[in-house]
Amino acid sequence: MSSQPHPSQLTGRGPLESIVVLSLAEQLPGPYATLILADLGAEVLQIERPGSGDPARAFPDYYAAIARNKKSICLDLKTEADRQSFYQLVERADVVMEGFSPGTTARLGVDYKRLQAINSRLIYVSISGFGQTGPHRARPAHDLSFQAIAGALASMAPGEEAPDLPLGDMTAATFAALAVTTALAARASSGHGSFVDVAMADCLTSWMTPLMVPRLNGGRPIDVTASPGYGVFACQDGLRIALSIAHEDHFWSRLCRLLNLPYMDQYSHAQRLQHRAEFRQTIARALQQQPRAHWTTQLDQAGVPWSPVYTLEEVPLDAQLDSRGLFETVASGDGSTQVHIRQPLKFSGYGQAPLSPAPALGEHQALLDGLAVAKFAAPPQ
Repeated sequence: MSSQPHPSQLTGRGPLESIVVLSLAEQLPGPYATLILADLGAEVLQIERPGSGDPARAFPDYYAAIARNKKSICLDLKTEADRQSFYQLVERADVVMEGFSPGTTARLGVDYKRLQAINSRLIYVSISGFGQTGPHRARPAHDLSFQAIAGALASMAPGEEAPDLPLGDMTAATFAALAVTTALAARASSGHGSFVDVAMADCLTSWMTPLMVPRLNGGRPIDVTASPGYGVFACQDGLRIALSIAHEDHFWSRLCRLLNLPYMDQYSHAQRLQHRAEFRQTIARALQQQPRAHWTTQLDQAGVPWSPVYTLEEVPLDAQLDSRGLFETVASGDGSTQVHIRQPLKFSGYGQAPLSPAPALGEHQALLDGLAVAKFAAPPQ
């Protein structure tokens, strides 16, 4: 084995250091996918609308969270000159990611067929709500719609507040990043790129596998959340903890011993489900006898699965998460600082890309300087 350090150990940019990504995607799924890729070392160029840019810029704090580590170039793809400049970038790119409704990129002249004729090694990822095919491909929708069609809202009561986390967006973003890395691996052996159709509804439906597949085949999924030891409970000081005892008898026994409830230890998981409401109330009363600091020590010593329920501001203060290096303070050009969350994967032999703040609109327009505008033949029909 060579004793020479890997180049990425010298640059600290990560395993995707040599990859160039052009992003036409806006709002959340595409930008979060490219955020992951940028954190892994890829050079991500956001192609934004002149004058306004990504609509997410209307929410500066939100935009700052999803646009860091990227560069911004303004191009009006409805004009021939800017389209030609984009084609020149495509020649040098590895990946194009877009999030328009199906058919839009063809009208703009930046669809896969057109760009693949320019760069046969190009990986082209399209993210849309329902995919490029099917009867709902043109239906407008937001995250809650994808959760609904995937069955994730089956237990939600009418009028109940929608979940905070945009599961459809984040699921599609993660699959899109996986699509890029998979296509890059395939290209290494085949020599050519590929088109990837990422549908948010498909991605979230895939996440429903452990719940849906048993039901579709006449069985029953594991009912983890119905366990009386699985839920959020208040402590004496009003702070909350989450117990996550599912079907495991040994974890249930440990909790019963800790709370001095030996009679409840005699019940099997099936029996515990039958007495769920009663046992949950008993656990709740016991936990309300002491503050969270007390249970922090006791639950850890007893080996019971649990965690404190944090506010968003408290999360970075947790010793475990802090030790993993997830949070980093990033300096902005105006001297201010922001806290960001790194992508979570850790690769041996590779450093991590340094974090930079979200770019100003068109901040990296100079990257277009020197690009010779050339005409490209139309793709074969």
